[in-house]
Amino acid sequence: MGISLNIRESTDYDLSTVLEIESKAFGSDEEAALVSDLLGDPTAKPCLSLLAFIDGKAVGHILFTNARLEPDSTVSSSILAPLAVVPEAQGRGVGGALTRHGLEMLSNSGVDLVFVLGHIAYYPRFGFKPAGKLGFDAPYPIPEKNADAWMVQSLRDGVIGKYSGTVVCADKMNKPEYWRE
Repeated sequence: MGISLNIRESTDYDLSTVLEIESKAFGSDEEAALVSDLLGDPTAKPCLSLLAFIDGKAVGHILFTNARLEPDSTVSSSILAPLAVVPEAQGRGVGGALTRHGLEMLSNSGVDLVFVLGHIAYYPRFGFKPAGKLGFDAPYPIPEKNADAWMVQSLRDGVIGKYSGTVVCADKMNKPEYWRE
C-alpha cells in the first residue's frame, strides 16, 4: 500500500510547523534557526519553501533561496538548503519527492541553476553534479576532501559550460560555518 503524500508551498502561518520539522530532522535547532533567518532575509528572495504531508501530517520541508553568480549575475540561480524529513518518515521517498517537486517548480519559474552542499550519495540521483569541476565556486572554499559535495544542476540546456564564477548566497547564509560538509 502506497503512502498518501501531498506537497504544497508553505505560508507564513506554517512557520512553526516548518521549524519543528527542521528541529526533529536534524536533532538540533541550528537548521531551524537558519531557515527562520532565511525566510525573513530579503536577499534570499525569491525563495521556494515546500512542505510535505503524509495523511495530513507535515513530515518534510525543503527550502530553495535565491543566489547569484558573479561575475555574470544574469544567470538565475537558487541554493537548496536545507532538506528535512522527520525521522519517522525518512526512507519513504519524502525527500526525493520534495526535491523533484521543487526542481520542477524552479524550472517552470525560469531558474537556470540550482546548487547544493550535500551528501554525494544522495543528490546525484536528482541530476546534481560536482560544481567545482564545472567552474562554480561555493561562497566559501570547500575542503578538498569534500569538494564533490558542492553540486549544481542545470535546469536549462547550455548553461553549464557557458557560465562560471562564484555563487553569492543570501546574507543570512553567508557565513563560513554553513559551508562545511
